[in-house]
Amino acid sequence: MLLGFDIGGTKCAVILGKVAADGEIAIVDKQAMPTNKPVYEMIELLFTTAEELLLQHNIQRQQLHGIGISCGGPLSSKKGLILSPPNLIGWDEVPIVKMAEERFKIKTLLQNDANACAVAEWKYGAGKGVDNLIFLTFGTGMGAGLILDGRLYSGPSDLAGEVGHIRLADMGPVGFGKAGSFEGYCSGGGIAQIGQIKAREKLQVGEQVSFCKSIDELSAITAKSIADAAFNGDPVAIEVYKICAEYLGRALALLIDILNPEMIVLGSIYGRARQLLEPVMVEVIKREAYKESVSTCRIVPAGLSENIGDIAALSLALISKGQ
Repeated sequence: MLLGFDIGGTKCAVILGKVAADGEIAIVDKQAMPTNKPVYEMIELLFTTAEELLLQHNIQRQQLHGIGISCGGPLSSKKGLILSPPNLIGWDEVPIVKMAEERFKIKTLLQNDANACAVAEWKYGAGKGVDNLIFLTFGTGMGAGLILDGRLYSGPSDLAGEVGHIRLADMGPVGFGKAGSFEGYCSGGGIAQIGQIKAREKLQVGEQVSFCKSIDELSAITAKSIADAAFNGDPVAIEVYKICAEYLGRALALLIDILNPEMIVLGSIYGRARQLLEPVMVEVIKREAYKESVSTCRIVPAGLSENIGDIAALSLALISKGQ
């Protein structure tokens, strides 16, 4: 049996899984919860939930193959530390691997969520058979996992793929502590910021916005509420996603020119809002990136869909014993 923890800025999950007869990873059970407690209270809730899941399924700790922890970076997989992720305020120098191994008495592997998802998509999802792949989280934050020449590349400091920190404009929505960053334009929080700016512009001149009725409601705007409005034809919401798509295309063009990947897999928001993003994104990539590199690169949504974070954490659990 496999035990996984998927830790995100918006929500966390505890996942129990196993390797099926066909070699695929199967989810046995899962408990999800919002990330709404201080760091060590949140970790205690995760560990307690895991113990309850094991008890419910009559699984002894010695029956566990390993534990995998997938978390937004930056982090150090070598030291087992979470290192102040921008979307996990207060999670500073957290020795989560040591804590898990002391609690469960089993080998534990921590990895950046983008890296873990890249491996999961490469082994079990859209990237099967591909040797050069970029996975982009495109959720609460924006990070990349890099599969280069058939291997995960994480860099000497374990910080390769922190593409959300790249500045795409001098000013703009803030993500990863930087105005105008890739994460600022292309993440759940970033899209909400763009929506707030555009809604305020309209509201201040007396125009209506379907996803925000008044200035007092600006803080309640989310990427989802904007997407729902866009799918219903709201022109302001459609404009917000076009802005996101423009900068997504610019960033992908840079990655295509630098790394010449066979495939780029886009997670979370792209899978839910592909129709709103793809036309402008593709147009920008064709305009900005080297033609021959574009022709050899497929851009697809995550094959594991909404289960990607779960399978990613369980994938780490599967390989944890091999450390």
